[in-house]
Amino acid sequence: MIKKNGLIILILSLIIIGCSNEDDLNEPSVVTVGDSNYRPEYHFTPEENWMNDPNGMVYYKGEYHLFFQYNPNANVWGPMHWGHAVSNDLVNWEELPVALYPDNLGNIFSGSAVVDTHNTTGFKTGEEDVLVSIFTHQNPETNEQYQSLAFSNDRGRTWDKYEGNPVLVNEEKTDFRDPKVIWHDDTQQWIMVVAAGQEILFYSSPNLKEWKFLQSFGQGLGAHGGVWECPDLFMVENENGDEKWALLVSINPGGPNGGSGTQYFLGSFDGKTFQTNQTETKWLDHGPDNYAGVTWSNEPNGRNLFIGWMSNWAYAQDVPTKAWRSAMTLPRRLKLSQDEDLIISRPAEEMNSVVTTDLVEFKSTGVEIQDNPVVKGGSFKLKTKLDFSEVNTAQISYGNRTSGVTLQYDKGASEIFIDRSDAGFDFNNLNNNNIRVPYVLPENNELDLEIWVDKSSVEVFVNSGERVITFLVFPGTPFDELRIHSSKEGEFIKSLELNKVDSE
Repeated sequence: MIKKNGLIILILSLIIIGCSNEDDLNEPSVVTVGDSNYRPEYHFTPEENWMNDPNGMVYYKGEYHLFFQYNPNANVWGPMHWGHAVSNDLVNWEELPVALYPDNLGNIFSGSAVVDTHNTTGFKTGEEDVLVSIFTHQNPETNEQYQSLAFSNDRGRTWDKYEGNPVLVNEEKTDFRDPKVIWHDDTQQWIMVVAAGQEILFYSSPNLKEWKFLQSFGQGLGAHGGVWECPDLFMVENENGDEKWALLVSINPGGPNGGSGTQYFLGSFDGKTFQTNQTETKWLDHGPDNYAGVTWSNEPNGRNLFIGWMSNWAYAQDVPTKAWRSAMTLPRRLKLSQDEDLIISRPAEEMNSVVTTDLVEFKSTGVEIQDNPVVKGGSFKLKTKLDFSEVNTAQISYGNRTSGVTLQYDKGASEIFIDRSDAGFDFNNLNNNNIRVPYVLPENNELDLEIWVDKSSVEVFVNSGERVITFLVFPGTPFDELRIHSSKEGEFIKSLELNKVDSE
């Protein structure tokens, strides 16, 4: 359910700047913002209390199901349940009752869900296909973790736990969690990837109940600065139809800009062994606030649709909201790059339905936007194309007279630099709140930026998703000014669109 409680603005430009009183631009604003003002307009948030990892994402009969790690009793992490929401358009969400509760086997940690079309489990009892969730039980006293099943015969509205739980135990691993399950057509088997310490374990099963170990993956590969979590395995393709298998692995700490992050591996999978020739670490999102994301199962159009938890374990329980804590990222479509070397992330096509077509006049030598209702509303999309043929650096600023956030590209350093150190919250001083992203411009020297701002979040898509940077801001007073300028005089702004985003 998307809520519309507030008026804080989050604006992004190559440098982020200040806020003024709407009635008198010469006087600083005295309007303060807080809990309800930070709640996003077009991102999912729980109506109340704590949320983290997305879980059990599955599509069935017109509904995208989003389950999530949830504490229904407090706004901090606690005994984990599976919260539940559904949407028919990936934008407007209806929050349903809690789906899975802790039981005598323990708390309900992360996992996935599938449509068991062929009733391999034997759980089907009615006309509907049975939905099966595969999740981690966690014993709160011993921290033992094991994989279990639950099923639904009424389109996900009610769930029964399998009486034979747990279905997979690994007594050697302290951390053994977050199963993601897919159906592998070639071998006619279910495949599970599950995180175990700093490796990913692969298993196969004919019926989701009996599992055979296949391989361990990850030793000596990728980032190992923290525990591995929330894996995902899927086939990804580019516009030419070229395909590779992708394995997502979230890590905490050890992310590209401190704290949490999600890396990925591209390679091959034959139903038994995942292999990669990849030697460098690749990040799905270079910002600090996209973690534990995975893709939807049974997506009707064959898309790899992804959503992540928009926060970071370094400060997630301390951000300045009280009634609710955390939001999900935009739903994103993942594709393989033309050179088959990267995963490209773009907002899902459904997001176009809530973007207005309003344009704003601009000068090619620089932009200063003040007293603009779209910027002041705090939920908008900024799209601009900048030409670095004659300039070396350019900045986009979003903020007010006393605070803000800045995005800068330095052609000489081949780096995108974001400074949110004065964005209203110290984010546990993570990397001094500076975000650095290496990026080399294409031969045309153009930087295409698509920036989605929603009250307290910013998602930056660089050159059609070659880089993505997600980060939070919590302004102390509303941000109401946007500025774009370069390192020297000249015409460098080739295009600019400023559009309101409204989910209703």
